[in-house]
Amino acid sequence: MTRPAVGAPLRRCAECGGYEYSGASVCDTCSALVDRIIEDEWSAFRQTWHPDEVPESTLAELVLAEPDRHDWRIVDAAYDRLTCEECGERLSRGPVGCSACDLAHGFRYAAIETDRPGAQPGNEHAVRVNISVVRRPRVTSESELLARRLVLPLLLIGSLPTTEQAQRVSTLIKKAPAAKRARLAEQAVADWIGQAQASGPG
Repeated sequence: MTRPAVGAPLRRCAECGGYEYSGASVCDTCSALVDRIIEDEWSAFRQTWHPDEVPESTLAELVLAEPDRHDWRIVDAAYDRLTCEECGERLSRGPVGCSACDLAHGFRYAAIETDRPGAQPGNEHAVRVNISVVRRPRVTSESELLARRLVLPLLLIGSLPTTEQAQRVSTLIKKAPAAKRARLAEQAVADWIGQAQASGPG
């Protein structure tokens, strides 16, 4: 399954019960769906480079030499195929304090972000930021990770939170007791879902 189309209905994940993609980093099924967004694009891209002749690592290095010439999903996939010489993790996804991964992570934002037809302007940037966060959970606070993963399904269908909506979720997460944080944040996002489905992606 490729990424959801703009305006597509939200679906529940059979494993975690949340909306698909919203469990990324804590639910294996949702994490796999997020990874597919990256991998499907890389697979199509690689077919244009004579895959039997050009090793993946070589192609990844070529992409990362000019990240501003490639879609962000291609750049993220290229990082996944290289190993950080400092920490041994996939490049850009190492632990806090790995200077090589931090540097690589910064360069990823030079990649191309193109809004899809029908999506709200700025949606693609929000999608790529949230996916970057949920794929690097070790370097993100628990509250930010929760907010990013819960809104990801709506971003993927073309919506974008208003400033008020984003502030509401952020405030709830910061002020809520730990035991109630996820439930209250999910309710705030559910309210946004109702508004988004009533008005469409914009």
